[in-house]
Amino acid sequence: MAGGCPALRPGSIWAIWVRRRGALVFSPRMQSGWDPGWHSYDIYALRVEDTRFFNTTRPYTELGYMLAARGEQLVSVSHTQNRGPNFNFSFDYRLINAPGIFQNQNTNHSNIRVATWYQAKNKRYQNFFVMVSNKLAASENGGIQNPADLDSIQYANQATLPVKLGNGIQQATGNIFSAPITTGTRYSTATFMMRQQYDLGQKDSIVTDTSVIPLFYPRVRAEHTISYSTYKYRYFDFSTNPTYILDSTYYKQNYGVGLLSPTTDSVYLQDKWSVFSNDFSLYQFPDSKNPQQFVKLGATLELLTGTFDSSLTSQTTKTIHKTNTQNVFAHGEYRNKTRNQVWDIEAYGRLYLNGLNSGDYNAYISLRRLITRQVGYFTAGFENANRTPGFVFDRSSAFYLDTTYKSGIKKENTTHLFASLDQPQHHLSLSASYYLMTNYAFFTNYSRVAQADVFNLLQISVRKQFTLYRHWKWRTLTYLQQTAGNSPVHVPLLVSTNQVGYDGSLGFRNLNTSFGVELRYVSPYKADGYAPVVGQFYTQDSTIRQKLPDINFYLHFRVRGFTAFIRAENINAMKFSPHGFGWYNNNFVAPGYPSPGLVIRFGFFWGFVN
Repeated sequence: MAGGCPALRPGSIWAIWVRRRGALVFSPRMQSGWDPGWHSYDIYALRVEDTRFFNTTRPYTELGYMLAARGEQLVSVSHTQNRGPNFNFSFDYRLINAPGIFQNQNTNHSNIRVATWYQAKNKRYQNFFVMVSNKLAASENGGIQNPADLDSIQYANQATLPVKLGNGIQQATGNIFSAPITTGTRYSTATFMMRQQYDLGQKDSIVTDTSVIPLFYPRVRAEHTISYSTYKYRYFDFSTNPTYILDSTYYKQNYGVGLLSPTTDSVYLQDKWSVFSNDFSLYQFPDSKNPQQFVKLGATLELLTGTFDSSLTSQTTKTIHKTNTQNVFAHGEYRNKTRNQVWDIEAYGRLYLNGLNSGDYNAYISLRRLITRQVGYFTAGFENANRTPGFVFDRSSAFYLDTTYKSGIKKENTTHLFASLDQPQHHLSLSASYYLMTNYAFFTNYSRVAQADVFNLLQISVRKQFTLYRHWKWRTLTYLQQTAGNSPVHVPLLVSTNQVGYDGSLGFRNLNTSFGVELRYVSPYKADGYAPVVGQFYTQDSTIRQKLPDINFYLHFRVRGFTAFIRAENINAMKFSPHGFGWYNNNFVAPGYPSPGLVIRFGFFWGFVN
């Protein structure tokens, strides 16, 4: 809905109904500092902060493959191995290709991550390196033109339903290595990061009959992190007469673009960024035997370069312009995971002292304590963020198409209070969150921006597993949400996902299996519309209602290192009228965006030691 809202494009491969801003389960961005503003495809990207580092005695590989309707495929490869006792490297590759169910909906996403870890023999020095590359490409159809067409015998094949963008474009073939996109987006990001650490402390060793194992307990750690990142965000609609002619009326009505020539003009928008970051931090470990307790202080210099380009006709091109700016911020962190696991404390903060995002900050603290084994773990915390909205709200961006908003964009301020109770013995988790939002930035239509006054939101969730009979389980995750004040955030009052099925071995020693049915209910609400040109969700007033709860059947099993699954999704789309049996009782996830009909998915993951 708003700038910076990481959301799944409706209808995409593995689409799930969880978006961060203005969506099913509300969870706003709490990170201060520079934000480019495009997060619609974040769920498909690999991140540096999720990188795992290994120390293995044998090489390990995991292969994954998934196949679904119309040639939808996912391929994944992960590998890690040591080259000596002090050096490890790992590699991850993932390719997702989906022709889509409706017109002009093909996607092709590829991700690569390479990581290395090195530790000196004396254990004082460590080096971490990460390279991550994401190429996310997706066609944009703007949604179907008329929802009533789903019940028309003329469109029994839903791949022929008229859409708002891309009508007449040749459908994708399902070639996993090719995704021809005439109207759509290409988001590309790459990051190279190297972190070095040097410790001061005390040496120790474990002496056995045959060897001496050196140990080292750090007291002070110096850390230097350097990274370079590039970000490219592009939208384009190119006429390929006679195969495809762009809809000039669509751009005139929704984005205020002057009437284009459908045969000779094109639409092209691009924001490109490069970010160089240099950080130095110091750690202090109060207890040398507990590395999970430390104090960290540091400072970072960011150098940012943005290049913005747009072309709305074949004859007229907006002058390419650049910005060179910087950020300087200080940060601190305290963690204490006690060795008896009774108390866990986590606190961190960041303050921008100078530059593009001067005055931004975010602060977080949480306390977790084991009350008793019978009561469980209690967690409570607080966080506050004062942040500049995503750069898509800045007039310098090529995607800023609002000609009416006269006020400057103010900083958003979000306060979040939360608490939870986890009872592992009873498979129960209760949580509550309260958000107080000020100057929340959002879109009111396809291109117009606005900021809200003060409003708040209360969210309560329960996660519970019940044993129905022996190995038959019922798992539920249910959210209750309510806004107060003049809120632009629209969320359903009730979201409930339930799974009823069998978990066990069926009497086979090496088999773990799970099968059953999934049901997901979402109460009626005003789901956000989607503006494909700017890649943002926007507020609207029509109500989305499920015709039936989402129903999926699943069968998952594991035999040692081999895991496989079969899923039949959207059984609820079954219908017998008005034109006979078919899968056209589609639920809608956003105005104009129906979920697919029946989709069968098969996949496996095989992990093995080389």
